[in-house]
Amino acid sequence: MEVVIAGDFKNGVTFEMDGKVVQVLEFQHVKPGKGAAFVRTKLKDVINGAVIEKTFNPTDKFEGAYIERREMEYLYNDGDLYYFMDPETYEQTPLNSDKLGDNFKFVKENTTCKIVSYKGNVFSVEPPVFVTLEVTDTEPGVRGDTATNVTKAATLETGAIVRVPIFINTGDLIRIDTRVGEYLERA
Repeated sequence: MEVVIAGDFKNGVTFEMDGKVVQVLEFQHVKPGKGAAFVRTKLKDVINGAVIEKTFNPTDKFEGAYIERREMEYLYNDGDLYYFMDPETYEQTPLNSDKLGDNFKFVKENTTCKIVSYKGNVFSVEPPVFVTLEVTDTEPGVRGDTATNVTKAATLETGAIVRVPIFINTGDLIRIDTRVGEYLERA
């Protein structure tokens, strides 16, 4: 297994610390006038998303952690279980709904997602950054309402609700940015 030394930290490096898998978000090598040098870091727990700040001795050693991201196709859900298929082996993997983020509401069946795991344990699902969905229900735009940035609620084919400009109608295809859950443009 690869060894990670605190003096060699770079942004994005993942390693095990105190039984947790953490990723370096920021680091700074500090050499004070008196005393030993140290490394000041901002770390993210990749499993639960918590961000912590910690200082290390530059010679501290940790076991490297390899985070695997596999592309899998979302097939369907059955209650709290969501089924994903590996496109190469056709093997199906059921995942519990607690592994899915809020942005999964923009994913429809047969969409390719990234399944993120560590040592075979899946801890999150990353949907595509942009998706195209059909508007299944929205109020018609009011003619003559030309104020800029006027929006209305629209229900999408996945059941998600987003704010869209007033010129969008039921049946339109729109692009959504799943990172922020917002309307981008007509598709």
